[in-house]
Amino acid sequence: MSALEYARMQFGLTASLHFTFVMVTLGLVVLVAVMQTRFVVTGQDVYGRMARFWGRLYAINYAVGIATGLVMEFEIGLNWSGLSRLAGDVFGAPLALETLVAFVLESTLLGMWIFGWGWLGKRLHLALIWATAATALLSAFWVMVSNAFLQRPVGYAIDAGGTARLTGFGALLTNSALWFALVHAVAATIVAGGVLVAGVSAWRLRRSLTRPDHELFRRSLRLGIRVGLIGTFFTIGFGYAQFGWIGSSQPMKMAGGGERALERQAEMVQRFGPGNYLVSDNVGAALGFMVMVANLLFLILVVAQVLTYRDVLIRKRWARPVSWLLTALIPIPVLAALAGWFVREEGRQPWAVYGLLRTADAVSPMSAGALRLSTFLFSALVIALALADWWLLARAAARKPGGDPDAAFGQEDDGVRIDRQEVTV
Repeated sequence: MSALEYARMQFGLTASLHFTFVMVTLGLVVLVAVMQTRFVVTGQDVYGRMARFWGRLYAINYAVGIATGLVMEFEIGLNWSGLSRLAGDVFGAPLALETLVAFVLESTLLGMWIFGWGWLGKRLHLALIWATAATALLSAFWVMVSNAFLQRPVGYAIDAGGTARLTGFGALLTNSALWFALVHAVAATIVAGGVLVAGVSAWRLRRSLTRPDHELFRRSLRLGIRVGLIGTFFTIGFGYAQFGWIGSSQPMKMAGGGERALERQAEMVQRFGPGNYLVSDNVGAALGFMVMVANLLFLILVVAQVLTYRDVLIRKRWARPVSWLLTALIPIPVLAALAGWFVREEGRQPWAVYGLLRTADAVSPMSAGALRLSTFLFSALVIALALADWWLLARAAARKPGGDPDAAFGQEDDGVRIDRQEVTV
């Protein structure tokens, strides 16, 4: 393999695993904020216990995800110096803002929320989790601003030294490659969070549980299904909404094969000069997989939502296969999103910055042997982090929820406080 192939494989693996953490983090934080809002508004302890239980999973995933994000930062600096030299002043600006938001502001707010249980007033504590959710979404926004520049470079000018300089920050924010993709991606994270909550809840409800725990996971199941269904609707809608822009701005991505692809190839040669602009057949396969999974997931969640009426999904034996299916579906939204990421990134090849910088010119001048070694080391690190994260999440998901939603951090008991309000819907 060449140095370029090792660099692409390394970053693709790291970015894919990091993206799985991001999806679960964004999806869960919104759900936890909704649960805690209900706790504060209704005063029902079950919602506070829900927020604490799912908030633990969110915090675990966030902490490990930060580590994989740091690995990505190192890889960009080490392996893609050509990209940094040409366009670092432009796409690096939103990435710097994302770093400040994710590594400083969001982590600070999350820490205050975690250690604020039992010490801060309920409304102030609620404001912290919503502020954490807002900074998480803002972090995703800045990442997508940077990525949209790679898809459609705007707001820059090439100086005498051949370096792209930022000329209009507003142009980055109004990039036509940004907004539909942003909503599509955020909605996909909501789906991932909702399906995770629904799947784990369905698993817990199939086990022998005490009545109060049963109520916690019953409500979590209903909320997860409802949120997942809404998120899937918007994911599909804003996914299809991007087809028009892609067809006009990146025609090779949707060209498929045959004569149409050859016609597009001739157009690209005329526009950018000699080269192979045909995309991999895997792009079309990934796009088809993503579309198929999204539509099937929507139908399954519709059926599950209907079966939540009078708790049919929980009480009736004939509905048990749907409960098992919800648990089996936990990784599916993430896999579909990874397929979508593959379409977006692989589909713009051979460009690192579309129409401006080829991927072959963006890679650092390193030997294949050096990149082989760094690929092995970085890949081993991120895979170890991913395995640790999944192990910790599984342990946390199997843990019995604490009984007092107002207990200070580290003082939650494993008993359950029964409240008359918990048995009401």
